[in-house]
Amino acid sequence: MQPGTIVQVRNRYWVLLPHEDPDRYLLRPLTGATDETVAIHKGLADRLAYTLPTEHLQSATFPLPTAADLADATSAHLLWQAARLTLREGATPLRSLGRISIRPRTYQFVPLLMALRLDPLRLLIADDVGVGKTIEALLIARELWDRGEIKRLAVLCPPYLCDQWQRELDEKFNLEAVVIRSGTVGQLERGKPPTRTIYEHYPIQVISIDFVKSERNRHQFLLHAPTWSLWTRRTALP
Repeated sequence: MQPGTIVQVRNRYWVLLPHEDPDRYLLRPLTGATDETVAIHKGLADRLAYTLPTEHLQSATFPLPTAADLADATSAHLLWQAARLTLREGATPLRSLGRISIRPRTYQFVPLLMALRLDPLRLLIADDVGVGKTIEALLIARELWDRGEIKRLAVLCPPYLCDQWQRELDEKFNLEAVVIRSGTVGQLERGKPPTRTIYEHYPIQVISIDFVKSERNRHQFLLHAPTWSLWTRRTALP
C-alpha cells in the first residue's frame, strides 16, 4: 500500500504515512492530528492478527448510502460541515491548510503545486517584491512537514532577519524554530545531548548566513545540515 492510502486497523480508520523503516507502518488517525501518529511493526501485526483480527491492516472500504440514510436538509448540511472540518487535514490534497494562520492568495499555491511534482525538490522562487515569496516558500515547507516527507528544516537568512523569520514561522505557520547565530549558540549547545550537533538536534532552525559561512562553522553545517533548507536573500519580509 502506498503512503496516503486510507486503511482500517484496530476498529479505526487511518492514513498511511511514509516511514524510513520498511518493516513498520506509520499511521495517523483519519480524523486526528499529525502528533497522534502511531507506528506498527508489520511482522508483529501479522502474528497478532491470528488471534486478534482487529490487528490486521487492510484497505478501508466505505458502504454506499441507502434510501434509509436520507434525512432533512438541515441534518445533511450539519453532517457535511462536520465531515469537512474533521477530515480536512487527512483527506484533502493539501494537509497543511488547517495549521496555518494566514489566508494565502490563489497564485501563492502555484510554487507549492510545482514543488509537489518535483523529486528531488529544488525550486527557485524569484517573484516580484511584495507578492509573498515568504508565504510561497513556507507553504511548501509546512506541506512537506505535515506529509512526513521532511523532519528537519533550516532557513538561511541575513542575521538582522533571524528574529523576524522566527516569528513568521511561529505565528503564521505553527513551526517552532530556534535561531542559530553567534549570540545563541552557547545556550543551544547546553540544551542538546553531547553526542549531537545543534544542526542534528533542533528540527527547525533559522540560521544566520554570516555565522554559518565562516570557516569555523561551515564544515559542521555541511555535514549535518537539515534535509530541507530555504535560503533567502531578501532584505525585508513582505
